[in-house]
Amino acid sequence: MTEQIVSSNGNVTNGTVSADVDTSQSVAHTVEVLLGALQDQDIDTAGAVLDDNLVYQNVGFPTIRGRARALRLFRAMEGRAAFEVRTHRIAVNGATVLTERTDALVFGPVRLQFWVCGVFEVHGGRITLWRDYFDMFDFGKAILRGLAGAVIPALRPTL
Repeated sequence: MTEQIVSSNGNVTNGTVSADVDTSQSVAHTVEVLLGALQDQDIDTAGAVLDDNLVYQNVGFPTIRGRARALRLFRAMEGRAAFEVRTHRIAVNGATVLTERTDALVFGPVRLQFWVCGVFEVHGGRITLWRDYFDMFDFGKAILRGLAGAVIPALRPTL
């Protein structure tokens, strides 16, 4: 398989990519499928792109190991909480996908909205690593603003 490679100076060359290597477009798409499925509460689709040996980390919180445990967490949120995401930037380097996002966790009238930088590793079309970084102070502010927005809807953040 060949793909066009664009260098930093804008020159385009053709390169050969092994058929067993995920292309940058496909690994980014895999991450987008996961985030979109979680936003839609489509846990089956989310599970389809997670590797059985997934490592899922929200830095500063306990690591979740394994697809089954991650899916248990997502299913526990169904009907109780909603997840929304806006991806501002996505970058790929080999099997690594970096995202800069705004995430929202919605619990009834309480909406927690905060920035997140995510690192994903995609191998064979499945996510093996999902590590999210966010600022705990910013997260704390999101909790306060979310609680205030529950009382005064005009203060409720939107994506």
